[in-house]
Amino acid sequence: MNAQRCLVAAEIGINHNGDPALARRMIDAAAETGADAVKFQSYRTHEFLADRALTYTYTSQGRAVTESQWDLFSRCELGPAALAELCAHARARGVLFFATPTSPRGVDELAALGCELVKNGSDCLGNLPLVRAMAHSGMRTVLSTGMATLAEIDEAVRAYRGAGGTQLLLLHCTSSYPTPDAEVNLRRIPALAAAFGAPCGLSDHSAGISAALGAVALGACMIEKHFTLDRALPGPDQHFSSDPREFAELVRGVRALERQLGDSAVGPTASELVARDAFRLSCVAAGELRAGARLAARDLLLRRPGNGLPPSALDFLIGKRLSRDVRAGEPLSLEHLAA
Repeated sequence: MNAQRCLVAAEIGINHNGDPALARRMIDAAAETGADAVKFQSYRTHEFLADRALTYTYTSQGRAVTESQWDLFSRCELGPAALAELCAHARARGVLFFATPTSPRGVDELAALGCELVKNGSDCLGNLPLVRAMAHSGMRTVLSTGMATLAEIDEAVRAYRGAGGTQLLLLHCTSSYPTPDAEVNLRRIPALAAAFGAPCGLSDHSAGISAALGAVALGACMIEKHFTLDRALPGPDQHFSSDPREFAELVRGVRALERQLGDSAVGPTASELVARDAFRLSCVAAGELRAGARLAARDLLLRRPGNGLPPSALDFLIGKRLSRDVRAGEPLSLEHLAA
């Protein structure tokens, strides 16, 4: 990933509803928006769920749905063969493929696919064996920090680095779907980067694109945002996901903002250098002045263009003798002054 370019990832997650054909179409659509990457969830349901009585209530197609977590995640689980095919398809479309595994075996499977990037889910930040496996994999690792305390983030970062991991990227995340504006807390991005000496981005669950753009302005190196072909599709994440139109707008906004951020060196830009002569002021003669006259304050005005002595030269000019005649309104230069 280019340090000067924010990685924009379309979080497909489980919005494919377990349908590899739909997942392929989503990769195609994400590539067409200009996304740099697509992210899937490469979990195995049994690796994080045991109690099949646990339920989850979510909004889908405008109504509240309550169902078994086991049923939901089992239905949307993609096996190794499907993930391999989707990884190959993403590569063919020129986008980076990465995923969130739930076990060291899952990390190994992604490494075997040639993935450059691996990510934990915020729910697995405390799964330190998984974090260490990510460190051992050699892949760049993204740790998402939703729901975490500073101490919990520190524990995960120490586990990663203690296992030899050196390619760490943190994602600020609020695990609320959608995230209320008051809980987005974009200022945590530079705070996390400073606290842990690692680049930081945003896993964005808010509505619209303003939070993502604000994150880039604050130095985010990565934006991950849920992506869907249609918010009317069934599923828990569809209603707050960006559709292709909105995601394309997000990508355009990020790229424009990157250009607008520029650098921190203070001074005229290339276009301003052209404009300085036209728009800045010069010391000019207030009227017709004769050679040999000694300049007084009443003889001087500040007027465009800016190709003469600058306003800061006013005090210097007062009392100086002219070596030649000066027309009214003519910008003064050192050549007008007697030695």
